[in-house]
Amino acid sequence: MTLVIGDITVSLDGFVSGSGESVEALHVWALQSDHPVDRGVLERHAAASGAVVMGRRTFDDVDRGWTDGMGYGAAVDARPPFSVVTSGPPEQHRLATTHDFTFVTAGPEAAVDRASEAAGDRDVFVMGGGALVGSCLRDGLLDELRLHVAPEVLGAGTPLFAGVGRHRLARVAVEVSPVCTHLTYRVHR
Repeated sequence: MTLVIGDITVSLDGFVSGSGESVEALHVWALQSDHPVDRGVLERHAAASGAVVMGRRTFDDVDRGWTDGMGYGAAVDARPPFSVVTSGPPEQHRLATTHDFTFVTAGPEAAVDRASEAAGDRDVFVMGGGALVGSCLRDGLLDELRLHVAPEVLGAGTPLFAGVGRHRLARVAVEVSPVCTHLTYRVHR
């Protein structure tokens, strides 16, 4: 059964990005850590990814920041089809020749539907940004929420859960490395 999984790194105080700051400190687990827990999480998520949904700002960051050999799962370099939620597609982008991006202008639900069709029997990962993952939780589109909690307090920035309302979750897994706590929750619908 295909699951739709919100998958995002967050600070201890609930922010997915800082106020005008780089978010590299949040992503040490994915970009720099060789710890077996962090590597295992990346490898399992990359292997399970049948399709990935992201917002336009995340796409712009990815298009600027991913180097050769990077894809979903950082250096694990998974290359499932990507659906980008946007009000308008870019005229061009750097990753057009190496990754499969579809720009969806009909909103998050349409992007998740498209990704679900593309995923086959594998999972759909909603990787961010925070507003997209939050809106997918709010709108009942997620089966699971996977949070990678970095030991950082940002104090301000883009909050993950602003305006999502109340939701009941059941913790199904906790994995800990020196640089991240990986939490998996089943979303009760």
